[in-house]
Amino acid sequence: MGNILYNLAVVLIILWAIGFLIFSFSAIIHLLLLVAFILVLFKLLQDIKEN
Repeated sequence: MGNILYNLAVVLIILWAIGFLIFSFSAIIHLLLLVAFILVLFKLLQDIKEN
């Protein structure tokens, strides 16, 4: 499940970057970045608990 979260986060960051350039400063685009960072943080916390 961990790799899926990282892959999803990467996809969301890429979509955010594309959307940021195309739609210029839309609030919905920034939500993609926020969700991506939350997923990465969630994965890191899971890894810490396992070790």
